Amino acid sequence: MLPDAEFLLRGPRGRRLCLELAMEADPDIRSAAHQLANDLDLGPGKSRVMLTLGSSQEPEPVPASSSIADAAARIAALDLGVVDSALAQYSLQRSVDTARYWQSPEGEDVLAATDGVTESLTHIAARVLESPATHWWSQGIQPSQWAIDWRPANDPAPLPRKPLQTLAEWARKERAEEARAAWERPKDPQANFGGEWWSIPHGILQTVPLIPEGLNLVEDSLGWEDATTVPVSGTGRVLEIHTAEDWMDLCRAFPLEVTASRRHDWFRTTARLGRWVIPDWELAATEWDAVHLTVTGYLNAAGRALTVDQDTATVIAGWDPGSTLWLTDVARESGQPRQFWHRPANQDEWLQIRTE
Repeated sequence: MLPDAEFLLRGPRGRRLCLELAMEADPDIRSAAHQLANDLDLGPGKSRVMLTLGSSQEPEPVPASSSIADAAARIAALDLGVVDSALAQYSLQRSVDTARYWQSPEGEDVLAATDGVTESLTHIAARVLESPATHWWSQGIQPSQWAIDWRPANDPAPLPRKPLQTLAEWARKERAEEARAAWERPKDPQANFGGEWWSIPHGILQTVPLIPEGLNLVEDSLGWEDATTVPVSGTGRVLEIHTAEDWMDLCRAFPLEVTASRRHDWFRTTARLGRWVIPDWELAATEWDAVHLTVTGYLNAAGRALTVDQDTATVIAGWDPGSTLWLTDVARESGQPRQFWHRPANQDEWLQIRTE
């Protein structure tokens, strides 16, 4: 099934991508959206601070905020041209950068989820999906992949190995953390508690299809300025996550209870009460060698509560769009040269400094 505009706008990351694109295309939309987002932000004064420029004697007055209906009308009237690769990448990067699963959504995400604004973004979502620059967003796993090691060129490292051992240790720790959280943390989801919020294991091989694009598509990035990209190839049984249903099916097949350990963080980000599960990745490795999350699958499904059964839901959190998790030891560094990249401080653009 090819994604359409409605598919893209069903997810918070898809809506945010389209809103970011509209704001980039029209400064007036950006100004109105920021003002409205400040009003809608569920944690004003905590997650953002509004600044204005003016003299030290008398600050400039902030213009009156537009209404949501006004902003929606402006977005609907936007005469958007071709969505080129630079605009698509920028908007996708902004959507990824602003994902957060440990607190309430940003005001821009709340704004994009209002009925009027979501509807006004339909023509933008359609333009995004018809652009040649985004065709790879819905593709399955590609033969050539890249692993990213966030270290400088003078500190190379081998690829992660022994994934089954890593997954066994991960599963043991997850179960221990769930038992501890059930004992120590309150059941009130609004209590001020937090902890692990991601849905995937760390320490196994993760790859991306494109470099340098993949260097900027990292949820909860730590602001790295150096990266070594390692060419990887692998074969095997690959599960494609094209839709929310694909992820829900994986959770139904291999459920791992995480209610106590995720309850507080995921309530803040989804406002849902109830039982939570993620895939038991150790057990999933008995059936799958790798799991690939398409970009469109991410934009549709990440960050929202997805129904597993009558009283159980799940969240895709902490998994970068387009990336592949290798659950078994079937991927290897290919014979192509490694690449070394650097990003100047406070900039988005990565510069390739050498290969070897």
